[in-house]
Amino acid sequence: LLFIRGNPKLLAYPQIAIVGSRNPSALGNKAAFDFAFELSKFGFVITSGMAIGIDSTGHQGALSADGYTIAVVGTGLDRVYPASNKPLALEIVNHGAMVSEFPPGTTAQATNFPRRNRIISGLCQGLLLVEAAQQSGSLITARLAIEQNREVFAIPGSIYSPLSRGCNAMIKEGAKLVESPQDIIDELSQYKQRISFLRAEPEQSLLDLEQQTLLNLVMFHPTSIDDLVESSGQSVDSIAVQLLMLELQGHIEATAGGCYVRVK
Repeated sequence: LLFIRGNPKLLAYPQIAIVGSRNPSALGNKAAFDFAFELSKFGFVITSGMAIGIDSTGHQGALSADGYTIAVVGTGLDRVYPASNKPLALEIVNHGAMVSEFPPGTTAQATNFPRRNRIISGLCQGLLLVEAAQQSGSLITARLAIEQNREVFAIPGSIYSPLSRGCNAMIKEGAKLVESPQDIIDELSQYKQRISFLRAEPEQSLLDLEQQTLLNLVMFHPTSIDDLVESSGQSVDSIAVQLLMLELQGHIEATAGGCYVRVK
């Protein structure tokens, strides 16, 4: 079971997962952005985990190309982790999707993220490892992708850089060395026709029926969650997820006392 906010159709699009260090070098960040930008321009959906570092940069590269991106998160969809990524989460919901196997209310726990990684690798057709130390969690995702018969690519780095050891190790294990986005496009050229077909489809409305119904119940003065639960007949968990999405999209704002105000 997956919980989804945004455009669920994107899960059927050809995807490239971009993963790597949470503390990348400047060159690593540039590589993540440039690869995401060019692969998104070609038509791939960029999928990652919305962590700080390479994940976030990959999402931003796709968004800068006016492309689509999917964030697979290790919390419930009523949480944004890290909290500093709330603006990024807004953009992802508006231009892609947020996905989680965890129900609303689930907080960030260390054991959640390896499970999240399995979904990232499972959704993609190819995975790019940008920068990773020898014990990086992103190597778990890369090895899962190999087990799932996905194409795995890695950007090589200096033998003197700790951030390159994971990538270099994966190349030894069979990942394909890449130096440009075109290397990946060439390897996955069989998806070109499907990408062209899917890109011709109209984009889905940003608000689903439940969200629009809930938005109509939020007043331009403070409205409590209890009032919304009573008016809508929905559960607290369901309301909490939808309120977060409406807040991220700029339709409502949270106020003191756990209330919400409609702003547009």
